[in-house]
Order: sequence, then structure tokens, then C-alpha cells
Amino acid sequence: MPWWSWILIWIALIALSLLFYVLLGIRIYRQFMLVMKDLGAVGTKVSHLAPAATTADDGLRPAESVQPGAAVFASPAQMRHDYDASKSSRREDRRQRRIQRRRDRGQPQSLRDLNLS
Repeated sequence: MPWWSWILIWIALIALSLLFYVLLGIRIYRQFMLVMKDLGAVGTKVSHLAPAATTADDGLRPAESVQPGAAVFASPAQMRHDYDASKSSRREDRRQRRIQRRRDRGQPQSLRDLNLS
């Protein structure tokens, strides 16, 4: 083989590797753009859900509750009062749901639920 054939072989190898990297870069760019498009679509869907999720009362904490972490600086008596108030609020909510459920089903009411006992 003449000496110049090695130069042609190396030029061909380098050209093919550059072509491979260019095609790989184009493919990765297109996939990245598809992912960003999907993320944009998900973002618009989530942005429509976010206001409803923040206004919905999940029953886990009272509507007038303070920011998380504020209990660290509050007095133990205040925290005990808040705990007892939320506990009684949850009990009352459960009792009201039980009364309504029994009323809807036509079941007899418990005197304890009606506070008659």
C-alpha cells in the first residue's frame, strides 16, 4: 500500500466520526426539544390545578393555621391549645359527616351523635 492510502484512510475515519457526532448531536437536540415541549404542556396543566389545590381544604389543618415551622417559637401552652382545638374540630367534623350519612341512608341517629345523652 502506498503511503498516501494511509492518509486517505485516516481522513475517511475522521470524516465518518465527525458525521456520526453531528448526527448524534442533532438527534439529542430534537429529543431535548420534545422533552421541553412536554414539560411546557405539563406546566400549563399543573398551573391550572395549582390554584384549586391551594384553596381546597383537605381537613388536615385549620384554615387559620400559621406557617409551618412557627411551632418552634410558640409557647407549649399555645401549641397544646391549638392541638386540642384542632382535635375537637376534627371530631366535630366527623360527627357531622356521620349524622349526615345516617340521615341520607335513613338510619336511626345515635343519641350520642345528637348530643342528647
